[in-house]
Amino acid sequence: MKVAVVGSGAWGTALAIRLCKNGHDVTMWTFEKDLIPQMESTRRNPRLPGALLPEELKISGAYDCVRGCKMVVMASPSFPARAVCRNVKDFIDEDAVIVSVTKGLEDGTHLRMSEVVAQETGREVVALIGPSHAEEVSMDVPTGLLAANQNQALAEFVQDAFMSEALRVYTSPDPVGAELGAALKNVIALCAGVCDGLGYGDNTKAMLMTRGLSEIARLGVALGARKETFTGLSGVGDLIVTCCSMHSRNRRAGILIGQGKGVQEAMQEVGAVVEGYYAAKSAYELGKAVGVEMPIVSAAYEVLYEGASAKEKVQKLLVRSRKTESENPGWL
Repeated sequence: MKVAVVGSGAWGTALAIRLCKNGHDVTMWTFEKDLIPQMESTRRNPRLPGALLPEELKISGAYDCVRGCKMVVMASPSFPARAVCRNVKDFIDEDAVIVSVTKGLEDGTHLRMSEVVAQETGREVVALIGPSHAEEVSMDVPTGLLAANQNQALAEFVQDAFMSEALRVYTSPDPVGAELGAALKNVIALCAGVCDGLGYGDNTKAMLMTRGLSEIARLGVALGARKETFTGLSGVGDLIVTCCSMHSRNRRAGILIGQGKGVQEAMQEVGAVVEGYYAAKSAYELGKAVGVEMPIVSAAYEVLYEGASAKEKVQKLLVRSRKTESENPGWL
């Protein structure tokens, strides 16, 4: 099958490699046209330097490289996603299946990435989401992902295209929950890094991850997601992999903030897009809009956007009024 991967960041590159290994005819589009000769000659992408690009993988800087493709994978970061979709949409074949693999929410609109892609292309979009580091996927480390769309046939088409001996793909009819879990766990991962940077231990991280997931699920259900989705790959699975690994840009940025560096300085030092920074603003504003209490997200927002002290925010979270763990404890 002829496939285009629109985006040459680490994740787009890893998926392009996987699709090549699965026997597909793959072209990877890149915004960084000046890097194409280097990538073609060295078979390395500086965005994922540890991975070897297959000889059969084609690299292009032209939007029309998607023409004739049966599947188009949108893999740009969240902030330029709408512009990239707008530029590429006229070249996409009518019968092509479109896949969104970006984790994030659009700043301002708070739309999920599949919604942004759908708006710009006028097509139904499958979200491919899950706990996955690009570095590991490119090295065939066993990984599980979720193909989410209410159209089962479309979800299964994407499942079949990506499945391999190293990549297991499940389907889900809940793209709302899948994408919200994948986007908002970046906020919790950034907070986990802050806790690491402050010198806190495993107890703190376990509490943060558990209560953070509870907040994400509350917001997700209020926005139409299924609660059980957050116990799956794009919920607790994605939360674990992002909060506990140094592959995570969000965690690394949080560590630097916890150690006392400024927010912008920390993100510059990480040297790549820190999606949790943008997602924190969207989550905070969404929670306010639908009346969902999100104390951890609110604290993250105040640290990231209002200059609040991270250590003071942790202390204030701990001394809030007493509560039961479950909103429906079932006591008589």
